[in-house]
Amino acid sequence: MILITEFMDESEVARLSAAHPTTYAPDLADRQADIPALMAGVRALVVRNRTKVTAALIAAAPDLRVVGRLGVGLDNIDLDACRGAGVEVIPATGANTLSVAEYVVTNALVLLRNAYQARDAMEAGAWPRTQCSGREVAGRKLGLVGFGAIARETARLAKALGMEVCAFDPIVSPDDPAWTGVERLSFDEVLAGSDVISLHVPLTPQTHHMINATRLSQMRDGAVLINAARGGVVDEAALASALREGHLGGAALDVFETEPLSAEAAQIFRGIGNLILTPHIAGVTDDSNTRVSKMIADLVLDRLK
Repeated sequence: MILITEFMDESEVARLSAAHPTTYAPDLADRQADIPALMAGVRALVVRNRTKVTAALIAAAPDLRVVGRLGVGLDNIDLDACRGAGVEVIPATGANTLSVAEYVVTNALVLLRNAYQARDAMEAGAWPRTQCSGREVAGRKLGLVGFGAIARETARLAKALGMEVCAFDPIVSPDDPAWTGVERLSFDEVLAGSDVISLHVPLTPQTHHMINATRLSQMRDGAVLINAARGGVVDEAALASALREGHLGGAALDVFETEPLSAEAAQIFRGIGNLILTPHIAGVTDDSNTRVSKMIADLVLDRLK
């Protein structure tokens, strides 16, 4: 049996259903407490980022053999519990890389250009040309914190637009050919020297609030911050303060410490005009959903043979 708890391309759901009994319940992540009772006989579990694959859930699934992750982040999955139970965890590595990279570059363009704030004023009858002149992206420096596959694709797109690119990643070897055309710097140097900073790190105890008030103060005046990595990497209260004080030129957040972002939690951002908020969709396009779903369906079917 296969259980799918979040949305998946329906043609791939049909393909799984043709091969194995399959329950498709894309709203089940909103009812987390109901999932353990459904795990009897489930051999494959397919999730995105909202379903919490905990040790308790694994213990309620004696037949589980594989967890397919429709995406790449694994912080919602207890990897130790899966390993101990002999459950293989399969992310859709690479399938949404381009979507996230395009999200980062799009937001860099929008935030630097500053034109998106004109609509309300124009609807009120104003003509705010001088306030919307903004900056060109060509010749600006993009700083990447983390230099894995998504960051490298982001660098490729940014360089095509004429941006200079630097990055910090202590894990990637200095001899890695990926550094070609990308300046390898320390974390502090990336923060201090970049016009746009994009985060590409997992959420760990070491990266939690790595962008805090102190780090934000190191950034250039007018710099732009983009986080499409993981919520919790950025101290949201400190970011809101830096934006209100006018130190930063703007920010885009696709991920949050608490997801979904509640109305109460969103109050901290209210009234900040140069802040873009999106509901964890950087890696979700029609195209990437097709690729991610097909990859996971292929791998789950392979493991269940």
